[in-house]
Amino acid sequence: MNTDRQHDTAPGLNPMLLMLMTVTTGLAVASNYYAQPLLHTIADELSLSYSRAGIIVTAAQAGYAAGLLLLVPLGDMFERRRLIVTMITLSAGGLLISANASTLTMLLVGTAITGAFTVVAQVLVPFAATLAAPAVRGKVVGTVMSGLLLGILLARTVAGALSTLGDWRTVYWVASALMFVNALALWRLLPSHRQSAGLSYGRLLLSIGQLFARYRLYRARSALGFLTFAMFSVFWTSAAFLLSAEPWHFSDATIGLFGLAGAVGALSARKAGSLADRGYARWTTLGGVLMLALSWVVMGFSEVSLIALIIGIVILDLAIQAVHISNMNVIYALDESARNRLNSGYMFVYFLGGAGGSLASAWVYQHYQWNGVVGLGLGLAAVACLVAWLAPTEASATTS
Repeated sequence: MNTDRQHDTAPGLNPMLLMLMTVTTGLAVASNYYAQPLLHTIADELSLSYSRAGIIVTAAQAGYAAGLLLLVPLGDMFERRRLIVTMITLSAGGLLISANASTLTMLLVGTAITGAFTVVAQVLVPFAATLAAPAVRGKVVGTVMSGLLLGILLARTVAGALSTLGDWRTVYWVASALMFVNALALWRLLPSHRQSAGLSYGRLLLSIGQLFARYRLYRARSALGFLTFAMFSVFWTSAAFLLSAEPWHFSDATIGLFGLAGAVGALSARKAGSLADRGYARWTTLGGVLMLALSWVVMGFSEVSLIALIIGIVILDLAIQAVHISNMNVIYALDESARNRLNSGYMFVYFLGGAGGSLASAWVYQHYQWNGVVGLGLGLAAVACLVAWLAPTEASATTS
């Protein structure tokens, strides 16, 4: 593979630009999660059943999955600054459509557009690594990834607060304005950069499938990613329904605050990366999936105990991030020259799990209430435990 790099400018990655890229990454990925604490409010205004309202979250995850597969590889073909700014602008346009939606169809269109183009976060992370000096590359990537993680976890808290100050549409108006401002700032501050992988667009996409065919370990870890993120979406999609109903009757703002418990759990999982570096990825993964099963047992008491719910959220997000970080460490070691495509394929499968989990969760809650959701989560955890146990080790199974 021939690689040709052209830098029109090379100003380095100064602290202001790093902070802007980190904030943009968080805002972009947060756009896929604003709806989760608002589903009951949106359902009431648009006269939707809970199962139909859950399709909103599914559309966001499915759009993101499609963008991961179809749009992220464009970073290996086009000039990065123009690509990033264009994607952010289009995602902001999707948020505007959602803010003006008067029907479910219009809201789904806006949500899908936003979801597809917020994969700009997955273009910004490797771009930050490219701009960084080698001596601080790991620190830079960790900083930008922290923005992504906090965007996922705090989106619910921010959405709940803004909805209480205005209504659910206020969330989308504010988010769209922030994205437009970020697009202008990035256009002014990002350096121009072009990188060619020497492959056509079709061959780039085809090579992702070839990686799945080649590496059995890649397939196993992607399946684990699918199952763990499905559990994440199963919980957070139905959490708003649970907390807005009897006996809690919480407002959007209060429901959003439960995202802070998730942030505590997920940020505590950073240790998983260092354990994987030291050769304990398999045991970290097995421990993580067992904790997932435990979290669902604890959350089975959520209808009568908020303490059980909060403990369950912390364990759930801690375990999901531990498995995810272990997966990424293992996958990146498979082929250093194909990390972008390995990331694209893995994250595509990962977010397909999120889309499927959201859809299933809303349907199960509509028909079987919270006990059904817990049963669904436990079933997914059991399958994840089996996949983790049967998955090949890093040393024994690098090829099919």
